Amino acid sequence: MAVTVPIKGVISSEDDADIYQFFGYQTVTPSDLSDSLSKASGQDVVLEINSPGGEVFAGSEMATAIKNYSGSIVTNIVGLAASAASVVALAGDKVEMAPTAQLMIHRASASASGNVDALNSASQSLDSIDQSLVDVYVAKTGMSPSDVYNMMVNETWINAKEAVEKGFADDIMFDTAPAVTNSVLPLTTDMIHRVKALMIKANSQQNKPTESQPTDDGKKTIDPKLALLLGIKNKEAK
Repeated sequence: MAVTVPIKGVISSEDDADIYQFFGYQTVTPSDLSDSLSKASGQDVVLEINSPGGEVFAGSEMATAIKNYSGSIVTNIVGLAASAASVVALAGDKVEMAPTAQLMIHRASASASGNVDALNSASQSLDSIDQSLVDVYVAKTGMSPSDVYNMMVNETWINAKEAVEKGFADDIMFDTAPAVTNSVLPLTTDMIHRVKALMIKANSQQNKPTESQPTDDGKKTIDPKLALLLGIKNKEAK
């Protein structure tokens, strides 16, 4: 019997996973997958995928682990495989989609700041990532690079039937699928960086009232998580 491994939630690096979890988001990291594949010990594996995507390099690392696995891996898209999650899904030996599942592909994005040289470097990096994504999709589908690139530019959502027709998936599952989500990555890279800078200060706020509840002096405080997200520090709610 095949070993089932869930790929659910935001695809994140180990460094950023705690930030997403701090805000209540489920995550999956390359280490999570590597540990699961190690425990499978060469047995056949079924990956159940429902993910809005996440960090492209974390997704690339996960796809590499799938390709390097000694046994057979079937990837079942049971809900959503968007962005980086689509790269993970297509790495399987066989790709199946639930009848109501969706695959989404688009161009890479990132937050950038600095002088013109830094911005040009970021632009070149994104172009390079886009080309690598095109190569992944072309290798799976046999479509022309220009057609795949146009789909990415238009942020294309693909249902199970279309995915099989275009070659993104090999078959349609006949099991009852979980509810589909069309969510996208919940936290931007910029938010991640801002929250990281403020995390060290969060502990001092944990014992204070939440949801703008009155303090002993009758004044209101702002919810710590909201304050972190907005870059607010211990300000009184008016």
